[in-house]
Amino acid sequence: MSDPKDKVKENVTGAYYVDSSCIDCDVCRDTAPDNFMRADANSYSFVYKQPENEEELALCDEAISCCPVEAIGKDGNS
Repeated sequence: MSDPKDKVKENVTGAYYVDSSCIDCDVCRDTAPDNFMRADANSYSFVYKQPENEEELALCDEAISCCPVEAIGKDGNS
């Protein structure tokens, strides 16, 4: 389960975030490429843009459900 106290530093402020348990599997970036990006230097994903419409919200929620290590959360600072 994702931990809002263990967010990676690159996340933008908002409800969605990635924590340090990310294994750099590409699932979130493939599912919601408008919202997730890879931190090349650290080999993990992060939220670079919070969802702005219903489609992006649905894709970010799908990324949460598909994440194999549950590194994506939706309970961060709104």
